[in-house]
Amino acid sequence: MPLLLCPTRETNRPPPALCRSPQLQQELSNSLFDNFLEPIKGLFNKKDGSSAYAKFSLRRPSDPDEDVCYIVPGSPESLSACHFNSTAKTFLVIHGWTVSGMFESWVAKLVAALYEREHSANVIVVDWLNTAQNHYIVAAQNTKIVGQDVGHFIDWIKETTNVTLEDLHLIGYSLGAHVAGFAGSHASNKVGRITGLDPAGPDFEGAQAHHRLSPDDAHFVDVLHTFTRGSLGLSIGIQQPVGHVDIYPNGGGFQPGCNLRGALEKIANFGILAMTDAVKCEHERSIHLFIDSLLNEQQASQAYSCGSSDMFDRGVCLSCSKNRCNTVGYDVSRVRQARSAKMFTKTRASMPYRVYHYQLKIHFSSKVNRSEMEPSLTVSLYGTNGDAEDLQLNIKDKISTNKTHSFLLVTEKDIGELLMMKFKWEESSSWSSSSLLQMVSSWWSGDSSATSGVEVHKIRVKVGETQKKSVFCVKSPQALNLAQEVTFVKCMDGWKNPSKRHFQKKH
Repeated sequence: MPLLLCPTRETNRPPPALCRSPQLQQELSNSLFDNFLEPIKGLFNKKDGSSAYAKFSLRRPSDPDEDVCYIVPGSPESLSACHFNSTAKTFLVIHGWTVSGMFESWVAKLVAALYEREHSANVIVVDWLNTAQNHYIVAAQNTKIVGQDVGHFIDWIKETTNVTLEDLHLIGYSLGAHVAGFAGSHASNKVGRITGLDPAGPDFEGAQAHHRLSPDDAHFVDVLHTFTRGSLGLSIGIQQPVGHVDIYPNGGGFQPGCNLRGALEKIANFGILAMTDAVKCEHERSIHLFIDSLLNEQQASQAYSCGSSDMFDRGVCLSCSKNRCNTVGYDVSRVRQARSAKMFTKTRASMPYRVYHYQLKIHFSSKVNRSEMEPSLTVSLYGTNGDAEDLQLNIKDKISTNKTHSFLLVTEKDIGELLMMKFKWEESSSWSSSSLLQMVSSWWSGDSSATSGVEVHKIRVKVGETQKKSVFCVKSPQALNLAQEVTFVKCMDGWKNPSKRHFQKKH
């Protein structure tokens, strides 16, 4: 048997397995393991005592898109070099998952808007791009260690400058919202506020509070949810409430002006890797709603507490009593209750996003009970500041007679005080002419000889933004005609709860 000679150290070739020392074999094994797991290397702790996962760039109002000065934990001189103002508000802007490894355009826009609103503030961008550029699930797992870095930064800056933590506001988008949550939970003392902008859903939905953003992470946690649809089994934004106040614009599932169908099709075809391009509009709308609230303070959107998006769409949740409404975005009222408050609002497709919400209560009365009507209902509003015409009422259920139905109506324009309304009913084209004739032959006619006529005498209106209630009565009952719009003007007796006797079925 030939003698196996182990090569000397000068030999460049790797030694045969039998000649390798246990230490060398372990090193080679680790090397192969590291190469194999290169895509998920971020899961392993490589911290060396410095802030290895996050960098802190104090941006300037004149250069909101440039990183020209970094605050380095442990180096107090970096605070003075970057002109940190210890008596002003401090914002930490935390980005989310990234494919490009670069900051997206919204970062500079948010920085500029924060400086526009708070001129003397410190706006610090938390840069964890290297870790956020990993596969999504790896980046999601790493939010905790990045949050720990940010928490250590908060402790250091508090100890070094004696800033007031109540003036510290963390603003996190997508995965960055959970980074903000972990930062708040790991800081020695609670920060004043965390805003979660559509916190990421995958890997966090249904998780216990200490594994995600939660109300425990700051004195006040407010959240905007803009892409929480469960379509295709995937919700990009977290659906469950995770703050003290959780606001779901447009139900949290569809944002006007975004191509939702195209987004979902891309995700179905290409998986979560298509998320950046496909759902950017929906997911990122949370950021732009917040920017809007900074820049358009006088036109801030109003949100209303409600049990569900479906109930809100029925117009039954426009009350402001007992903290049931709140301002969307930066000026949200810090309401802390025993449980998260789910709130809803509608928006326009572009900035400024504010709309005006109206509840319409309409009682359809008839001598014969009907429950199969699916008409198209159109309303026009005329006010002291302008008009909003041909607005479609969203019918959630089939129209029944001898019953009061509630509708939500939204206008993009502030029409001022409502003075007059026009109401139009159009039958579904799927109805037969005979059934049409039988069902609606005496619409609003008041003709006592008609056996199947339906009457609308009053429309009750509540304006969400002003909480004002009013009642509108038919202007000319004798001139009612199905083919024309019916005009309603303010009643003299004002808003009163309808009595059962007034709307009971006629005999």
